[in-house]
Amino acid sequence: MSIDVVDLRNFYSQGLGIVARRFIGRGIRAHWGDLSGLRVMGLGYATPYLGLFREEAERCLAFMPAAQGVVKWPTERPSLAALVEATELPLPDSALDRILLVHALEMAHDPIALMREIWRVLSPNGRILAVVPNRRGLWARTDTTPFGNGRPYSRPQITHILRETWFTPNGWGEALYVPPIPRGWFLQSAIAWERAGATISAPFAGVHIVEASKQVYRAIPVRRESRKLVPSLKPVLAPSPGSAARNLRARPK
Repeated sequence: MSIDVVDLRNFYSQGLGIVARRFIGRGIRAHWGDLSGLRVMGLGYATPYLGLFREEAERCLAFMPAAQGVVKWPTERPSLAALVEATELPLPDSALDRILLVHALEMAHDPIALMREIWRVLSPNGRILAVVPNRRGLWARTDTTPFGNGRPYSRPQITHILRETWFTPNGWGEALYVPPIPRGWFLQSAIAWERAGATISAPFAGVHIVEASKQVYRAIPVRRESRKLVPSLKPVLAPSPGSAARNLRARPK
């Protein structure tokens, strides 16, 4: 089930969404430093985080799925956002260097088809960074935030999808240890929650942040060809005893 783009925009404009953007943005920046000269795309609703790279990347695009809807981004410049079919991206093969997935994998009707399309448009040295709700976290159990919609994932489940679609996980991170309580007085303690959760590596983080690289030489299943058994010696019909005499008697004189 997809979330409407208006609801996503409203969430990130409020207090709890601002806190989420701050902590997730730190996790994204920890994996991706300077992206100068690279081609970057965000898929899903990644615009709250693409601003980290817009000024340094060669180009920065925001693709939003048709079921979700699209809003103009950036608001005060020529638009870099487009409405697309997530499994049929309007890009040639190997067109991008980095792809950021936010509110994408958990909303996909066919995650395998989505990831294989991402594999197609990613360059051989390209990498993806996926922000995925943690199924053990509190945020996935609260449907008042976008992270409580769609299908949350555990680490083994994410790893399985990545390997099934020819990606290799390179690094993991977590964010949103603070409970999703939209009270102003509670959000003031968000930094303390985040530091404490990261220090003890608590399992209840709101989201996984996983980086993966493209497998250029992906595994191809081997099909065993059926072999036709050919005997080394072909059988030869031999005349039975007495058949020669019968043939002579049967000849006309």
